[in-house]
Amino acid sequence: MPKTWFITGCSTGFGRAIAQHLLANGHNVAVTARNPAQVEDLVARRPDAAVAIRLDVTDAKQIDEALEIATRRFGAIDVLVNNAGVGYFGSFEDSDLAAVHAMFDLNVWGLVNMTRAVLPAMRQARAGTIVNISSIGGLRAFPSLSFYAATKHAVEAISESLSAEVSPLGLKVLIVEPSAFRTDWAGRSAAEAANPTSDYDQTAGAVQRMIRSWSGNQAGDPARAAAAIVRAVEAERPPLRLLLGRGALAGAREKLETLKVDFDAWAVTTEGADFPGTEPT
Repeated sequence: MPKTWFITGCSTGFGRAIAQHLLANGHNVAVTARNPAQVEDLVARRPDAAVAIRLDVTDAKQIDEALEIATRRFGAIDVLVNNAGVGYFGSFEDSDLAAVHAMFDLNVWGLVNMTRAVLPAMRQARAGTIVNISSIGGLRAFPSLSFYAATKHAVEAISESLSAEVSPLGLKVLIVEPSAFRTDWAGRSAAEAANPTSDYDQTAGAVQRMIRSWSGNQAGDPARAAAAIVRAVEAERPPLRLLLGRGALAGAREKLETLKVDFDAWAVTTEGADFPGTEPT
């Protein structure tokens, strides 16, 4: 059955690809962007099923106005996709904290505010799905991406807790964890530290150059990712986490192995920190 999807950040990348896939498959879509002119072409293909809406997710007033437009047009929102976000490159020491705060405002607080805005109606209806676009960086962090990874780790924690709270009420949460895809994330969308310290050239600098060099040639296909996300949302038993791309799967498995090595090597010390004779809590 057709559903109504509300997607943030549709001008490029995953947001645009998801909107295209949904409109091609008979769903209603609230297509949002800070500049709605950038998504008018999507709406023009299916004016009966799509509406372009101005939305900056860091602006609470625009969130309320966008949701009002979408619900007036389509009724209840069945699926929220929190896709809007940006990247940032720079060593921990070199990163510009004003840019970092702005990234947190978008990647974390924008997602939080959007989710809190749709939750009351979904909770009352005992139905709805929240899709949060995270990253393999939400599971493991890399040089040059400490603060970006921190935003995605926050998304992971918020989403996991939220899932436990709302699943008994009939709501679902899906965390999407892509690796490198052919979006603008590694190109114009990501800012970087202005004056990198040479001591970090072979760590943060090397990773930044490598990722920048991939831009436009990444293995991940946004169209296939969009189809996978929709398939997961429509599954009878959707996963909490959906890895996308071979790089994401390999990276997640490497992280699991790294954790296991440390956990097992220090198990005696870990358990020895409890009072003797107590049960784990």
